Amino acid sequence: MERRLFEVETPENSVERAYLVGLRTPKTPVAEVEEHVEELARLTDTMGMAVVGRAIVPLSRFHPALLVGEGKADEIMEECKSLEVDCVIFDDDLSPSQQRNWEKRSELVVIDRREVILDIFAQHARTREARLQAQLARLEYSLPRLRRAWTHLERQRLARGARGGSGEMQLETDQRIVRNQIAQIKHELAEVRRQRATRRRRREVKPAPVAAIVGYTNAGKSTLLRTLTGADVLIEDKLFATLDPTTRRVALPNNQELLLVDTVGFIRKLPHDLVASFKATLEEAALADVLIHVVDASHPSARAQMDAANAVLKELDAYDKPTVLALNKIDRVDDPAALAELSICDGLAVRISARTGQGLDELLEALARLSAEDLERLTVEAPPDRYDIVSLLHREGKVLGESYGPAGARIRVDFPRRLRHIVEPFVRK
Repeated sequence: MERRLFEVETPENSVERAYLVGLRTPKTPVAEVEEHVEELARLTDTMGMAVVGRAIVPLSRFHPALLVGEGKADEIMEECKSLEVDCVIFDDDLSPSQQRNWEKRSELVVIDRREVILDIFAQHARTREARLQAQLARLEYSLPRLRRAWTHLERQRLARGARGGSGEMQLETDQRIVRNQIAQIKHELAEVRRQRATRRRRREVKPAPVAAIVGYTNAGKSTLLRTLTGADVLIEDKLFATLDPTTRRVALPNNQELLLVDTVGFIRKLPHDLVASFKATLEEAALADVLIHVVDASHPSARAQMDAANAVLKELDAYDKPTVLALNKIDRVDDPAALAELSICDGLAVRISARTGQGLDELLEALARLSAEDLERLTVEAPPDRYDIVSLLHREGKVLGESYGPAGARIRVDFPRRLRHIVEPFVRK
């Protein structure tokens, strides 16, 4: 039987103990580093580990061997030993050689923020597409780090490592296995994307505008989707609780239907290659007609989280789309001035509480306003055998007047520009 790489073998009823390390350069404020480490603690909790200690290390320069100086590294290792730590987690990226050096010296598992995020993605993926993306990202991350599996001989690497004998031949075998797995997953993902393109073409046959709910992780996107549509979606007070896009319909005040898509949350320090790996999921934002940018207005770093989400949207070429800024959790906001500052934006801003429903009518009105801006006034003549066109005009447009005769229906309508190609043969001047 072929040995599987990266098998999870965690003892029952055990909780692995983690020690967090943040790095502060002279130009980085202490408060900012503390906030990033606190966010790493929440990520670690989502992954399923208990944080038992943390350290913030001031650095004048990065050390190539251990990222920090040897003296500070020894201090961290001694504290980890006294706390009976299983895993050391760095908030900054470690190179493969730095991970190997740390693990050799400490005899502990040592990972970084990126590997934590990958682990969470793998745990929370539900659809086939999300699972494939998680597998691909983890394999591509692990390939240059396979050598770690052979430096520990018979010691098991917690829930993320491989076990086996040492030797260059075994390493080369595993590298070949991983490369083959990467190629296979890329092939399967290409097929999934073809299927998505087919579904998208079907959506154009029965058109409805799409609004993607985007924003920083844990901002309340899934709660908003559930409150607006009654969708049965997972809601947890954890980072990256939602990975798989969920789509539901909602009726706007102008009687137009809108497809709402809940997307994976963004996060600060999300590596560029991870954005690339999950682009098929994140492309829901790029392909949407409208964005609903949800911001946790009660968070002390709401502006920084908003900027981080915008940075990812720019990478996806989705930043310039018509956007409604939804300032969420206003029932928890005690500072009106901070809320007013967050409300300053180029587009529409509404204040809501997805939990209580406050402000959701204003949000729907804003979405209706954006959809109305995409309308153009047309005169359409539909022959008697094309009442599907009449139905489409009533469903997707705002009918201003209509008359019927032997030649069919003549209708004046404000109609979405993006759908004009469907009725173009019947448009009259």
